Amino acid sequence: LLRRFLASKDQFHEYLKAHGAPGSEEARGEDEDEELASSDPAEPPAKRARSGEPLAGGESRDDAEEAANGEQEPGERKRARGQNKSRPCMKPNHYEKSRLCPSVTQGCAEKCYFGSRCRFLHDIGEYMAVKPADLGQNCVLFATFGKCVYGVTCRFAQAHLGDGYQNVVNVELAKQWEGKSLVRNNLPKELQHRLRKKKFSFEKADEYLRRLGKPQDQGGNGNKTSGSSTEEQEVSNCTAAEEGPREAPGHSVLPEDGEDPKPAASESPCTVGALEGSPVKTTGPVTDEDVIKLRPCEKKKLEIQGKLYLAPLTTCGNLPFRRICKRFGADVTCGEMAVCTNLLQGQSSEWALLKRHHTEDVFGVQLEGAFPDTMTKCAELLNQTIEVDFVDINVGCPIDLVYKKGGGCALMTRSNKFEQIVRGMNSVLDVPLTVKIRTGVQEKINVAHKIIPKIREWGASMVTLHGRSREQRYTKVADWDYIAECAKIASPMPLFGNGDILSYEDANRAMQTGVSGIMIARQVTVFPSSLLGALIKPWIFTEIKEQRHWDISSSERFDILKDFTNYGLEHWGSDTQGVEKTRKFLLEWLSFLCRYIPVGLLEHLPQKINERPPYYMGRDYLETLMASQNVDDWIKISELLLGPVPTNFTFLPKHKANSYR
Repeated sequence: LLRRFLASKDQFHEYLKAHGAPGSEEARGEDEDEELASSDPAEPPAKRARSGEPLAGGESRDDAEEAANGEQEPGERKRARGQNKSRPCMKPNHYEKSRLCPSVTQGCAEKCYFGSRCRFLHDIGEYMAVKPADLGQNCVLFATFGKCVYGVTCRFAQAHLGDGYQNVVNVELAKQWEGKSLVRNNLPKELQHRLRKKKFSFEKADEYLRRLGKPQDQGGNGNKTSGSSTEEQEVSNCTAAEEGPREAPGHSVLPEDGEDPKPAASESPCTVGALEGSPVKTTGPVTDEDVIKLRPCEKKKLEIQGKLYLAPLTTCGNLPFRRICKRFGADVTCGEMAVCTNLLQGQSSEWALLKRHHTEDVFGVQLEGAFPDTMTKCAELLNQTIEVDFVDINVGCPIDLVYKKGGGCALMTRSNKFEQIVRGMNSVLDVPLTVKIRTGVQEKINVAHKIIPKIREWGASMVTLHGRSREQRYTKVADWDYIAECAKIASPMPLFGNGDILSYEDANRAMQTGVSGIMIARQVTVFPSSLLGALIKPWIFTEIKEQRHWDISSSERFDILKDFTNYGLEHWGSDTQGVEKTRKFLLEWLSFLCRYIPVGLLEHLPQKINERPPYYMGRDYLETLMASQNVDDWIKISELLLGPVPTNFTFLPKHKANSYR
């Protein structure tokens, strides 16, 4: 940073307090201001120099701390890591005691299913007497679509309420959107009912699992798992036509936990293809596929080489955020990681992760699971019910909750189950299957180069490699030299690299390693101790495509936040519940955005992804406010966009390393 912008912690907070916006100060209340002024928030542990790191005078950090404060207990220097698992959860009844029955909003109050037992209000006049004040005069839903489906419950209702609380409709504008599907991959009630009653038919998955569990005659292709030879022969037939003769894989899948490897069947792919009938019974062949099964090489190709791929991001990679990144030039987007067992149970919250906006032209979903039965069935379910361009298997998730159940990174050590999952999902999908992995589980033991050739033989269309091990999580620097080695081994299968992309120079260096493309941002799980690509600057896609550093102003960044809130109100709703859900995800995103250092303040370009910014004064008040890592300042920004927070509102970011009070 340029010296003239550097500031101490006290100078930073005094400036924000003195130049605070009058409107937001009044909204927070005098008592809260006094409390904020009297408290002296400690510097976040993540911003301290590492133990033993030399300081300006040659003195180590340990020596300086001991000289100033005496000896400290080891626990006092412990870094804040992991998730805030016990953080408060604000539910709708916390900020809206009296809610209007949805049947009234939809104009059919007399058809309320619960009747006199309904716990919601049915009298509009009674509801309006206790409804919180509107947040603004313009409703984004009414202005965009000509109609707001939330009616009197909308927090911007004055824009579309007429006499007698009647919901006004702009007929001409509404007709333009009539019949258009803006968001796809919703969960129909009928499908949810079938999943909950276990009445959904998994014909292809059941057939694969029967072959998997059925011992075959000896004399197959070595110690392969049952049911895998068919797909392997199909893959070899395809590659022989495209690449010429290729050496057959000589490795065998190692048995795990006393599991006996099953010999493979020696039947021809043509015979199996003929035996597998169409799920719809007909009196004759309807299409060629009813008679001759498509070989893997004849499936739809995933042509995304050289394109910019926005990684699946837990919590922050929601649909409104993907729309922001799409606007700035992201070519490929992917939904948040979804757990296959929750999808098979028909959980609405998990199916919401699969939703796709109509502007996402190349879109995929990422699944997490540990066993071939649930993963194969989930793949067949999605193949029949949603529109996607590819399905990704998460073999890179490092968190203990997933790892201890055998999913995520654990699959890299369970090659037998890993193979069964990839082959099974590939056999039931009509779209390409991709896999995301890490360099390995242990920090100094890389195994990805051994696994990638197997993944190619199992039928995957693409691999994404994150240049860190599970033990490293998101610390240290991604190993792009190792990614380059793996890209050569993976050929001709495309391999995308992932890790530490925060500028167009980083992207250019990454592409020079020989990868087919780069994935920007990364899946946020336990503790993001380094900056997170697209999360801290979604305009990175524009910078890469235009090959320039964008000195984006604070007002332009604030406009991005405005667009996000508008997209959020469209997606989650403009009633109180939708407003607060939008606020929650906005605050989660602000916990990463605050780490961005404006280009105009840097002495040396570009900003490094593993650097925490020091305290600095921005070129205006808003730029300084956006640099704050204090939760209260994020809440202040949210109030500028979504109005005052409810009474007793509290927020803690998902990750402990992201903020302090």
